[in-house]
Amino acid sequence: MSSSAPPPLPAQPSKSPWPGHDLGLPQEGPRSMGRFGRRIIALVIDWLLAVIISITFFHYNSFATLGVFAVMQIVFLITIGGSIGHIVVRLRLTPLSGGYIGVWRPIVRTVLLCLVIPAVIYDQDQRGLHDRAIGSILVRI
Repeated sequence: MSSSAPPPLPAQPSKSPWPGHDLGLPQEGPRSMGRFGRRIIALVIDWLLAVIISITFFHYNSFATLGVFAVMQIVFLITIGGSIGHIVVRLRLTPLSGGYIGVWRPIVRTVLLCLVIPAVIYDQDQRGLHDRAIGSILVRI
């Protein structure tokens, strides 16, 4: 009669201590991951600005509001690295590799953001699919 040890359990994925840890970002302060609360506040600010512009110029048309929102996102991400809402809450969009965000990334990110679903599905680092698709992160400044 031989006694054998039970087979080892499969390795469980480890949970990161904080969002951005696996990406080499600090837990708090500059260059840390932009958290959910700041991102929601930035989104609300940007949407309210789009609504105000839509009311002023288009007598509030929902498609015009979405179009204004998209144009604002693309223009400000390309030129200043963040939307007006991002800048107000001190966030900046950067590529994972660092450097300039470029032109194509803000366009693709904005299209996916306007589709909503990719933005509400996120990973353990709190990066939405729209950011994962273009290899970017929203960090605190």
